[in-house]
Amino acid sequence: MKTIDVLGHPCPIPVIEAKKALAERDTDSVLIKIDNIAAVQNLKKMANGYGYGFSYIEKAKDSYEVIINKDGKNPPEPEYVPSNGFAVAISRNTMGEGAEELGKILIKGYIYALTELPVPPKFVIFFNSGAYLTSDGANTIDDLKKLEQKGTEILTCGTCVNYYGLQNNLMVGTITDMYGIAERMASVGNVINI
Repeated sequence: MKTIDVLGHPCPIPVIEAKKALAERDTDSVLIKIDNIAAVQNLKKMANGYGYGFSYIEKAKDSYEVIINKDGKNPPEPEYVPSNGFAVAISRNTMGEGAEELGKILIKGYIYALTELPVPPKFVIFFNSGAYLTSDGANTIDDLKKLEQKGTEILTCGTCVNYYGLQNNLMVGTITDMYGIAERMASVGNVINI
């Protein structure tokens, strides 16, 4: 198997280099190291177009390995070294700037999308007005319970729960303090802040 390292190179360079390598007579498969999901998608389109086998894995944030086989069989997954997972920190009950109603739709959609990831977050942490998303009446409760079933720990800041008067309204997860939040954030490989 030939290895191509195109880390730091935008498309179409990964596709062009993969095509060149696969055109070589003695190359039956290539492993391409890339750093963006757009290149993964473009390599998949190229592989499908030629009837080649395709697989990829995310090794770390912004680090992917793609394997393409000329024989059309999907290759085995590249060797994966597990990281410490990732956490999502949600600091408000909307997502993005602009219309509040749209922000509520977006945060609901984002939490649903977390349930569909092949590897769910290790922790989802709610603080400030994000505490409303774990409380009675939130349209995110079912999705958060689904994440819990997949092994995600759902945590809500106790100071925030007290500030907003939500002490008796928690519907999912547990209450924690800032030390617990800091400890969990420090224990994972990546933290996504919303």
